[in-house]
Amino acid sequence: MALSREQLAQRVAQELKDGYYVNLGIGIPTLVANYVPKGMSVMLQSENGLLGMGEFPTEENLDPDLINAGKQTVTAVDGASFFSSAESFAMIRGGHVDLTVLGAFEVDVNGSIASWMIPGKLIKGMGGAMDLVAGADNIIVTMMHADKKGNSKLLSDCELPLTGYGCIRRVLTDLAFIEIKEGAFHLLERAPGVTVEEIIAKTAGKLVVPEHVPEMCL
Repeated sequence: MALSREQLAQRVAQELKDGYYVNLGIGIPTLVANYVPKGMSVMLQSENGLLGMGEFPTEENLDPDLINAGKQTVTAVDGASFFSSAESFAMIRGGHVDLTVLGAFEVDVNGSIASWMIPGKLIKGMGGAMDLVAGADNIIVTMMHADKKGNSKLLSDCELPLTGYGCIRRVLTDLAFIEIKEGAFHLLERAPGVTVEEIIAKTAGKLVVPEHVPEMCL
């Protein structure tokens, strides 16, 4: 069974480490804030000027002035700080973020990512994505494995305008957890109930499959 958006965020949260500074992109990545392991100290950074982002608010602690880069209302943890977007991007460009989690339209076997526009559709711009892929060494992309028409989003070469070239090392989809290296996708884990054959059928780029592919734990 393919993973839900919440399950994708839950699996990404397993990649967090104590003391990490983490930037969460718009979309599925923002949900990771709800699944930080208990007892772990992680500071979530938002490029609009917040370090120390917490879980999404309840009605009781909702503050309409406290938002993330996607204009969603959020909470702030103890020790959080607020600053200008210029200072926020200085953190990103200076390589001070330990992990970045991004969404994408396409990823290819070279580790390139297309995440900011689809020709012919209204777009708001790239936002901070280009800075994030250039300033971070540790990036996880989380997205659906195929589009609504069933077309693979894991390609030999991205077809949409690129956000960054050769910068992605790991991809988590609703079907699989994949590492990108040596010009290929390497299958690490499969979603519970998903077969290797289904992953192969929905992956357009070169896919290396080991003899044993474990189910991911959630």
